[in-house]
Amino acid sequence: MILPIQFRIRNDPNLHRYLRENSHWYKELNRNPQNITYLEEEMKEKYRLRPSDKINKLNDQLTLLRTFFDMLG
Repeated sequence: MILPIQFRIRNDPNLHRYLRENSHWYKELNRNPQNITYLEEEMKEKYRLRPSDKINKLNDQLTLLRTFFDMLG
């Protein structure tokens, strides 16, 4: 694996953890380092790190707070 890809993986703890959990990506990255973008997309989908996932999480938290305050009032 080329050095810039290694640095990129080491600097992102989520990416590093995902790569360790899905070792087939080692072979993919050795053969074609440009696949790092696909790896990152897959990791963000699995760990729910996409912007839409963050918005859904915030919406769920607001709904929980609204329910809590409705029970108090």
